[in-house]
Amino acid sequence: MAATLRNVLTLNADRSIRSGSTTALVDAIRRGADLRIGTAFRHNEHIDTASSSNELIEEVAEFRQTLLLDDRWAAGIMTLRMPVELPEGFGPRPSMSFFLYNQDGTQAIARPYLDGEPPTAAPGPSPVEPYPDMPRYHQFDSFDAGTNAPSHNFVYDFDHYSFLVNDRWREVLAHDHSGRPTSGSLAALTDAFLRGSPVKVAIAKFCVGLVPAGETAPEHEAFIHAGSCYYYTERQLFITGTHPAVRVKPAIPLRYGTGGWDFCWLVARTDGQVERWRCDPYTLQFDRSTHRYDMRWFVLGD
Repeated sequence: MAATLRNVLTLNADRSIRSGSTTALVDAIRRGADLRIGTAFRHNEHIDTASSSNELIEEVAEFRQTLLLDDRWAAGIMTLRMPVELPEGFGPRPSMSFFLYNQDGTQAIARPYLDGEPPTAAPGPSPVEPYPDMPRYHQFDSFDAGTNAPSHNFVYDFDHYSFLVNDRWREVLAHDHSGRPTSGSLAALTDAFLRGSPVKVAIAKFCVGLVPAGETAPEHEAFIHAGSCYYYTERQLFITGTHPAVRVKPAIPLRYGTGGWDFCWLVARTDGQVERWRCDPYTLQFDRSTHRYDMRWFVLGD
């Protein structure tokens, strides 16, 4: 896998460009590339400020879901991460850690707790806590503290940010919301799938339901990995159950806020239909809905 990754953009600690370009990153994400981001930090600056250990920690994190906004801005979200407490193990409460990184190095975290503890506050803006012992940490805002789904937007001044992509994905089919092909072919998708190729789907306007009435938002696509895939040979219908996906209110840069995000699983089909099994992060209650989207399908291979 390492040989398939290439560094298309590196930022310095102040998030100025050291090498590569945001254009190269955006172009790779548009082509369906996987994204990992490498950073570096000191243990007693970022993990435990009371520690005497100044050990340098190198991290490379997987951003399983990527987004392209206005065809010029890239972002990635960690959709599978449960919080860890380095170097020992997990954090104190079970939750998801939906870390979000933008192409300019700005970051965010949304954390739906999974343990069912009752909330102690209502959703809304929250005070920004001071962190005098973490001078590299700059928190912009805070939302929903005391609820089951707190979030905030911030920057941590890592020693560097390396945007690494696996650009071996190929677009093999695009269709509109009714399933009408606009490029590629269903045969190319099914042939690759039957050879065991991983599959990814890009869903246009995936997060539009989070935009309040009367507001505008950038055009966007969300790139989501497919899990199990199925092909109905007589109906000529390809179906996948996806990996978990996070919806975020579209904006540049992408940020979390009250009521501006949730998470879900999808059943996506090449006739344009997508069934969504959505989890409300504040209540952990699920609801099901059916939608139609323009989609692009990718397979991994040379």
